[in-house]
Amino acid sequence: MAKPPPRRGKPKDNGRKLKKKVSILDSESVEYVDWKDVNLLRRFMSDRAKIRARRVSGNDTQQQREVAKAIKNAREMALLPYTSRVTTQRGRRSDRDGDDRRGPRPDRERPESTESADAAAAEEFEAIEATEDAVVEEATS
Repeated sequence: MAKPPPRRGKPKDNGRKLKKKVSILDSESVEYVDWKDVNLLRRFMSDRAKIRARRVSGNDTQQQREVAKAIKNAREMALLPYTSRVTTQRGRRSDRDGDDRRGPRPDRERPESTESADAAAAEEFEAIEATEDAVVEEATS
């Protein structure tokens, strides 16, 4: 037997009375939503610069339409960002860069120690310097 479709419009009776959100536009008695009023428009945007939904902002349908249009115009005029980048770490980093707390992985080679790398670089530098000295002596004689 099929389940009846959920009702829309009425909240579920879970013992709490839901208080309708009051719109910022109504509380501040804003008559016209201007796309140049960046401070007002930022209040209708999330931290990632997404336009907040009606149920979050408390706007009615007409107000939400005006706010969305004003935000889009302000974005086009470069007053508001299209996105704000928020960096977060997801998942385990150890799989990607080998930085895990369990020690070195057996399938990867261990890098040379810095002392042996420094010694090799010093030997290479001395060899190049000796070659340059030889070239200078040959040119002057």
